[in-house]
Amino acid sequence: MVPITGDPEPTHISTSYVERQNLTMRMIMRLFTRLTNRFRKKVKNHFFATALYFMYYNFGGIHKTLQVTPAMEAGITDHVWSLGEIAKLTD
Repeated sequence: MVPITGDPEPTHISTSYVERQNLTMRMIMRLFTRLTNRFRKKVKNHFFATALYFMYYNFGGIHKTLQVTPAMEAGITDHVWSLGEIAKLTD
């Protein structure tokens, strides 16, 4: 992995995007909230559940504002991935 650094203008620094992502993740994956009995006993299972969420979020779900997936908007892929395609990555 190559670290990417920069010198952003302080007036353009905002945590809004990260906070929105955290809210979306907590609302979809209830295991990140304290009001549930669903929790991961093993860290490895927690890791896999989070990875699956982000894979579907970026490659499998069409976003209302973009009208495509984030991966399609970024030019990483040219189609919406099915759950079968995502599941094949685990082999």
